[in-house]
Amino acid sequence: MKRVVHLVRYIYSIYALITFILVMLSVMPFVFLSLPFGRVTGGNFIYHLCKIWATVWYFFLGVRHQEIHEIAHEKSRQYIFIANHNSYMDIPPIVRIAHSPLRILGKYESSKIPVFGWIYSKAVILVDRSNAERRSQSVRALKQAIADGLSIFIFPEGTFNESEKPLKSFFDGAFRIAIETQTPIKPLLFIDTIERMHFSSVFTITPGKSRVVYLADIPVAGLTMEDLPVLKERAYLQMEEGLKRYRKYPTVLSVF
Repeated sequence: MKRVVHLVRYIYSIYALITFILVMLSVMPFVFLSLPFGRVTGGNFIYHLCKIWATVWYFFLGVRHQEIHEIAHEKSRQYIFIANHNSYMDIPPIVRIAHSPLRILGKYESSKIPVFGWIYSKAVILVDRSNAERRSQSVRALKQAIADGLSIFIFPEGTFNESEKPLKSFFDGAFRIAIETQTPIKPLLFIDTIERMHFSSVFTITPGKSRVVYLADIPVAGLTMEDLPVLKERAYLQMEEGLKRYRKYPTVLSVF
């Protein structure tokens, strides 16, 4: 029986990857058309295309996107969105929650993925953490996006959380930018993405629900760099407690 289940999952994963490529290819010509419209207008149009891509791909996969607002969300307000990071399936929810203009900080390595990588490189602000100058460039680009009136999205863990804990420790970047630009933080929880595709393999894709939980805003008005550790801890604990409400984890001590 297990062999049958593994075979069905493998076939389904192949189907998911093929539909991923086909839907992405159908979007690509429109991405080309958006490029002459500049960084802001053209970029916003690319995000609309990515949202369509994610919606259509979810339809073919049988994945149901659901947004849970634990507190009312002001869609027109600028935020620095942060979320937990478990899977490559975290990417579709990001563009699905982009109800206002948004820019995502994404890993440079993902830009090398065939087909997807080219569109990815046009849609996100790339960061190469192995290069100090490129890291500085990405920070400047994120701040410019905020100056242009856009929200930004950052995974504060930096990479996949492959542990049994709800979260890995956070990097300072998102919180430093929040303080420097006085932009409030909006924590999100991606509850089911690790169930939709485990980080261990692309052949673990499954249909089902994909919930995104909106937690309470974290204001930063009047904060200085001296407040950065407290701000980071507040965001961490809020997200950790939220994840424990929706998922079961072994009992662990906080990293703080």
